[in-house]
Amino acid sequence: MMLFFQIVLLILISGSIAFYITCALCTLQFFTPKKPVIKPSEEGVSLLIPVCGIDEGAWENWSSFCQQNYPNYEVIFGVLDPEDEAIPLLKDLGAKYPDRVRLLIGLKPRGINYKDSNLSYLLEAAQNEIIIFADSDIRVIPDYISIVTAPLEDPKVGMVTCGYVGKNPGTIVAALASFGRCFDFIPSALISAAIDGGFRFAVGPTMVTRKTTLAEFGGLHLNRIGSDYNLAKRAVEAGYKIEFSQHILESDTTGESFRSFFQREVRWARTIRFNRGSQYYGMVFCYGTVHSILLLLISGGQSWTIALCLATFIIRYIQALIAIFSMNCPKLLLWLWLLPFRDIISLIVWTLGAFGQQIYWRGRWLTIEKDGLITQVDS
Repeated sequence: MMLFFQIVLLILISGSIAFYITCALCTLQFFTPKKPVIKPSEEGVSLLIPVCGIDEGAWENWSSFCQQNYPNYEVIFGVLDPEDEAIPLLKDLGAKYPDRVRLLIGLKPRGINYKDSNLSYLLEAAQNEIIIFADSDIRVIPDYISIVTAPLEDPKVGMVTCGYVGKNPGTIVAALASFGRCFDFIPSALISAAIDGGFRFAVGPTMVTRKTTLAEFGGLHLNRIGSDYNLAKRAVEAGYKIEFSQHILESDTTGESFRSFFQREVRWARTIRFNRGSQYYGMVFCYGTVHSILLLLISGGQSWTIALCLATFIIRYIQALIAIFSMNCPKLLLWLWLLPFRDIISLIVWTLGAFGQQIYWRGRWLTIEKDGLITQVDS
């Protein structure tokens, strides 16, 4: 029986090493050389930002949307709960940027997915053809609008999206979250695009499209989890291309608790499982460092398992370093000692994501049904 487990772990480690190497190669290929920035048309843009509560650095995040080097844009914030603690801060923001900011309050939910329900109101209020769906917990540079809207000059591009990383985490939890995005999610997304022959998904913190294009592929669906994945999938089915930008957004989760971080990771894992189907289970080959430690333990520390474990860790760390420098996140180097712990957590999250249908999202327990539809769990 012990021999059987050793063989299984050897297979898993071999697959993981191949995965790490592929991640490194895809990351290098995507981020180098830097693509030239296409000059945007300066057409009017509507930034649509749903808000629920106050995240870490909220004022700085929201202010960054209002300080763009772009001549013609509006920023519309939407809040469902008229008693939301974010409203006074948003009103102060509107007072500081009266020509930029509009605030919609008390938006009665139109579906189970409150985020997309919120966005549906903002979409109706948008005055411009180009729209940017943006999360409230990201911070953007002054050229953000110019960068993310430029690819729409190509009529074949139906949607533009960006990855995001906490580039300067202030806590262990924030570093663990950044590792997952920088070392695993974005490289895995690049591999997925290579397998699929192009990107067939978007990333929620930034999705850029046109109103008319969005209408062509069916608009927002208000009772579905993973709307970013679903929107992009429908865009591709309608004949459009998804542009994944080299621009990496800043997302700081320094004030987040471990419990909140873990619940979000499990929610993402179960969402991926329902969206990607059987491909999800292939992710078992993504945790070579953990598999090599297990092999080391059950083999009694034989010399060949020590050598394999060291080789696996070296390759993993090289892959992480390539991701750090490709995405310009040098401050993550200070936290690299956490990488084995991040890999252990990732395997636990993957295991929990492989089963179950319930997720916790913004204070509510939801159940994922067939085809990604969601229902609310009765209290």
